Amino acid sequence: MPSFAIEAPGEANPLTESTLLHTLQVASSRDPNQIQSGTKQLQRWEKSDGFYKHLQSVYISRQLPVEVRYLAVIQLKNGIDKYWRKTATNAVNKEDKAVIRSRLISSGVDEGDHRLALQNALVVAKIVRFEYPQDWPDAISNTLDAIRACTSDSSTSRLERSLLILLYIIKELSTARIQRSRTNLQAATPEILAVLGSIYVEKINLWQQMLQQDGHGPQLVSVMSQSLLSIKTLRRLLISGYEHPHRDNDVRQFWELTLNQVQSLMNITHQQSSALPPEIMRLVERHLHQLSKFHLDMADKHPAAFVLLPSSLPLVHAYWSFVKQFSQTYGMTSDVASSNPHGSAKSDTQDDGPSISEKLSLNGLLLIRACIRMAYKPVNTFKYRQPKDKEERKQAETTMKQDLLTQPFVEDIMTVIMTKFLVLRQSDLRDWTEDPEDWVTRQENESEDMNLSVRACSERLVLDLSTHFKATLTGPIMSLFHSVADVQNGDVFFKDAVYAAIGMAAAIFKDDFDFDQLLSTTLIQEIQKQSEGSNILRRRVAIFVGQWVVIKVSPQTRPIVYQMFDHLLQRDDKFNDEVVRITAGHQFKNVVDDFEFDAKQFAPHAESIITKIMALIEEVELTATKLTLLETISALIERFEFRIEPFADRIVNMLPTLWEQSGDEHMMKQSILTVLSRLVQALKQSSGRFHAMLIPIISNAVQSDSEMQIYLLEEALDLWRSILVQTPAPVSPELLSLVQHLFPFYDLASESLRAVLEITESYIVLAPQDMLSDTLRKPLMTKFTSLIGPGAKSEMSGMVCNCMELMITSASILAREAAGEAASGAAVQAAVEAATRQITADMVETGFLPRQLAGLRGAWVAHCTTGPLAKTPTVDGYVETDYFAVLARILWASPTTFIQAIAYTPLAADDSYDIAAPSQESLPAEGNLKWLTEEWFSHQENIGDPARRKLNALALTKLFGTLDRIMLDNLQLMMTLWTDVIMELVEAEPDAEEGAPVALGKDADCLVYTDPVGLRVVEQGAPEEPEEERRRMLKWKDPVHSTGLPKCIRNTLSEVVQACGGEVRFRESVLVNVDREVVAAFGRLGIMG
Repeated sequence: MPSFAIEAPGEANPLTESTLLHTLQVASSRDPNQIQSGTKQLQRWEKSDGFYKHLQSVYISRQLPVEVRYLAVIQLKNGIDKYWRKTATNAVNKEDKAVIRSRLISSGVDEGDHRLALQNALVVAKIVRFEYPQDWPDAISNTLDAIRACTSDSSTSRLERSLLILLYIIKELSTARIQRSRTNLQAATPEILAVLGSIYVEKINLWQQMLQQDGHGPQLVSVMSQSLLSIKTLRRLLISGYEHPHRDNDVRQFWELTLNQVQSLMNITHQQSSALPPEIMRLVERHLHQLSKFHLDMADKHPAAFVLLPSSLPLVHAYWSFVKQFSQTYGMTSDVASSNPHGSAKSDTQDDGPSISEKLSLNGLLLIRACIRMAYKPVNTFKYRQPKDKEERKQAETTMKQDLLTQPFVEDIMTVIMTKFLVLRQSDLRDWTEDPEDWVTRQENESEDMNLSVRACSERLVLDLSTHFKATLTGPIMSLFHSVADVQNGDVFFKDAVYAAIGMAAAIFKDDFDFDQLLSTTLIQEIQKQSEGSNILRRRVAIFVGQWVVIKVSPQTRPIVYQMFDHLLQRDDKFNDEVVRITAGHQFKNVVDDFEFDAKQFAPHAESIITKIMALIEEVELTATKLTLLETISALIERFEFRIEPFADRIVNMLPTLWEQSGDEHMMKQSILTVLSRLVQALKQSSGRFHAMLIPIISNAVQSDSEMQIYLLEEALDLWRSILVQTPAPVSPELLSLVQHLFPFYDLASESLRAVLEITESYIVLAPQDMLSDTLRKPLMTKFTSLIGPGAKSEMSGMVCNCMELMITSASILAREAAGEAASGAAVQAAVEAATRQITADMVETGFLPRQLAGLRGAWVAHCTTGPLAKTPTVDGYVETDYFAVLARILWASPTTFIQAIAYTPLAADDSYDIAAPSQESLPAEGNLKWLTEEWFSHQENIGDPARRKLNALALTKLFGTLDRIMLDNLQLMMTLWTDVIMELVEAEPDAEEGAPVALGKDADCLVYTDPVGLRVVEQGAPEEPEEERRRMLKWKDPVHSTGLPKCIRNTLSEVVQACGGEVRFRESVLVNVDREVVAAFGRLGIMG
């Protein structure tokens, strides 16, 4: 008889060291099937006790193949992140941890393979970060003991391995965000410095002696590697291990030692570079780089300490001297032919990354930037809490300003940067010619990271110096600028550099020369020159104008700007090479995005410029370049608005090809959807001709099972919303079919919910009859119910309530229209009441109204309690206002329906929102209405929007007209509300004399509109958005804007007086309960006269 029992994986393959070894051998084989099988088994075991202990046992077994051991230590390292924390699920047990810790350091020190030793060092560091010093207090001391033992050992590799372990321990502790980890490191720092400092000094002196004796063998490499590991660790230790490094004598001594070593190592690189083997030379350079990073980190992390450490200012000058020396070979001042589009660039040998000279120069420039920040932009921190700290910080600032950043020094820095580091290099010109698109992209990306590029750092330095030393530098810079801003000056490289500096500092030097004059007299001639190197200057002019046009340009000069870019985009001009045209196309976005851009003024140039940019998009190949140019088209569409109509078809026809070419480049697809969205907004209702293409795109992007949703949802929702806003009624079946895709988003409560609710609202405005149909009405209300109540955000709750208001209002309007103009008033009202009754019944059935009333009751209960027993309102004031607005819409449309709904809607007890639970106390109709009106009147003073206050006043007036006893008894509150709201709605101030009548018309109400056309908000001659027109008509039909409150009050009050048996009877039975002051204030309004 067959058995159907399922055997547990652990039982099928019990975890032992031998079975784990076998699985690791399988997983490290070259057979894909075996790799998959072994990997799955390792994943099943990773939560088992003993797994990581056995992994370490496999790793330290040196007789095993390296690939098996490597897989074991990788598995161990990855498991530490997941399961080493005590709080982790299936955490490694204490016994296994103890075994692993006991073997970590010794196994790393004795490891012969560097790759395995590196992974073991990472394992040690991760565990130290978790357990030092609480659970592994001797971790650092054990490592130092291993280092001490290895210094007297003849095996150099064991010392390297122990130093490697210490390096990664210090890395982990120094980068920890938890202050406790850094504090623990600081406690151990003196001992570490004593051991490591002596090793570093010994080893660096030793290998420098060996260099002098021409000892270039393997032993030299090993000794240099040891000193390199030491300085890597020391530079981190001295930065993170001291709160005030300059106050420690050992740090001061080591600081002075590094200053001397920088100079000696520089001498080696200059004098012996050709005689040294490449491997030795690289190690020397890496020592230099580590020392420069140490000095830079000290200036960044401990600015006051940097200044107060010995010989720091001479150190800065030494770095600057090196930077100046490097600048002589960095820039380029000749070989114009290589930039000629018809010439060929010189063939240079490419280096594998920046040279050591470039790295040191970059760090030198970054060091100067740090010094400027010390003096003029010190970081505010709680670190400087003691008087001594504050005094040292002030001393450092003063020293920097007075002793380092002197006028000659600052001018020297600016001169070198402008004349050397901003000049295009030979490699730039070669790449310009060979791969123009890639070069433009790299130039833009490079300028964003000043820590990786000498040029990018120089650009930031220009801004720093121009900002903080404007008074000092304006004269020399302007003199230099005027010397090159001459059409006859043919030094295009120097011109390019100077224009680059002035362009970056446009906001600083905006008042120091006439940009309009420069544009119209010099720049426009520069871009028309037909000589070698003209392409270099044309590119620079495009960037320069793009930088300045957003700062300072007159409206009269803007047409010249358009003419210049039109010329720079001209492909037929041989000096408008691809770099020039791509740059011009990109920079034109700045011109268009400027606040003062005038679409009418641009119109004469639109055809030519837009056509050329679109042609350029089709010409270039890189997706990044196409994306940059497409952003310019997108900005043009947004700013040119409805005037983009003549180009719409050409733009749309270009996009499908870009979509297909982009492949998996989702950024391009996002940009395309943004362009389409802006195009729809610009074209208004004319965009309808593109719906056949756009609706399938939206459908694919918003479907829950679509891969596109992850990347394109936000842009697709924007496009969807734009289409709805710009679509005239009636809605097409295709556009209406998209509604089904909204429902899954209501449940997600994601960042896209706001856009989804905006789309829902637009659908209600566009197609109210469809949205109120039996197919959609109740499902929508069900989703709305889940978006209000406990835990709901006020903003989302408000948007849901707005949708409900629109649905109630639209139901009334549709009922009136269905009844027809010829119908009697009673027939129309009957139709309105029937529609309101239906929608209110759905609100009750779906739980929407019960949830609202439960929230309002909770607020009422909270407002009725004080002192220790006071309760917190279940809804905040904004949500309460939105809830009352929905109730007011129902009440205005049908008081009878409202009263019935309040009477029969089941409520949870007190302020509970659990509407699914049966009510624990049955509240009679008059009881519900009593507390509800109390809270309603009480809340009115918290409503700041006059339109909202009027809506509530109109609704409560309607309720007062039903002669309900609760409302008659609340006449004082009613009159107070009438007086307050009417005073807010009149457009005249009350007379100063107390008791005098208010100077207002009998039916004055500033919110009543008489002409819907007067509500148009677009400029004369511009098309109006279809949705704006729809909302305008809704607003015109809204009782807030169609019904005067004074007239409503007068008619209702007159009817109530008559129903009570006349004025005398009304006074005796109702008005007698109202304070005379309240009656007098209401009477002064004069609305009953």
